[in-house]
Amino acid sequence: MSQSSAADGRVLFDLDPDRRIATITFNNPAQRNSYDAAMRDEVARLLDVVAEDDDITVVLLRGAGGVFSTGADMNNAYGWYGEDKSDGGPAKSRPSQRRRLTVDRKTFDFYHTLLGFPKVTVGEIGGYALGGGFEMALMTDISVIARDTRIGMPATRFLGPALGSLHMFFHRLGPVLARRLLLTGDIIEAGTVERFGVFTETCAAAAVTARARYWAEKAAKMPADGVVIAKEAFRLVEQSQAYQGEEVASYLFHAFGTNLQFAPGEFNFVKTRAAHGTKEAFRLRDEHFHVPEPGLE
Repeated sequence: MSQSSAADGRVLFDLDPDRRIATITFNNPAQRNSYDAAMRDEVARLLDVVAEDDDITVVLLRGAGGVFSTGADMNNAYGWYGEDKSDGGPAKSRPSQRRRLTVDRKTFDFYHTLLGFPKVTVGEIGGYALGGGFEMALMTDISVIARDTRIGMPATRFLGPALGSLHMFFHRLGPVLARRLLLTGDIIEAGTVERFGVFTETCAAAAVTARARYWAEKAAKMPADGVVIAKEAFRLVEQSQAYQGEEVASYLFHAFGTNLQFAPGEFNFVKTRAAHGTKEAFRLRDEHFHVPEPGLE
């Protein structure tokens, strides 16, 4: 049963009860499947639907047009926080710290739900997996990624290197790679880290859809009750070994990161975007952070 979901058709939902698989698709290809709050909330709602459906064992996460997701839509960086009128005066363009904490707590509830989801999650990842899209790709239980997929956390270049779930990055990527990606904001191809086993399977772009479906169907044949029990057991082990304090730390660090003060010569994305527009701001960002790499002998 296929159907468009809410958020103006930018999230698609498919149920295949015979195979016990649900599919959630980011359907915003014009924006490389970046998502706003409405899209994120719709995906959260659909995850709740799947979690409560005893006939579904696996949820497949994917993006339309061969792109997984470039993460949160940065066309309105502070738009996620809504209008801040906390002091009773006119709306402020720069949200208060308490407003940041309130909104970021809700935002990270979405990622925590995905990280501890009671069904098997399979990621079909191609094109780009950046920012929140990168986090979701890493959070899936089974991830199939194209070698040429561009991955990373580029927002660290204008919000600081303490973005996202640091516990998850260190656990899934390892401390060396996590530090490299967060402290530089580098975007790299998934094939360059294939040897580290970050993703379940790294393959040619043309094979990603079929291989993700293969893993979804394989996992869906497992005993449904056994899967739910196993997922809770996995979560307990990860929480005790790798994620202590993560639930609070993630949104605290993000809220603090959105309140940076920029010194002269540092790149201020929000101010640059206001002056030049989003597309030009991204170009100027990349120009600012470009450092010629010396030849290696």
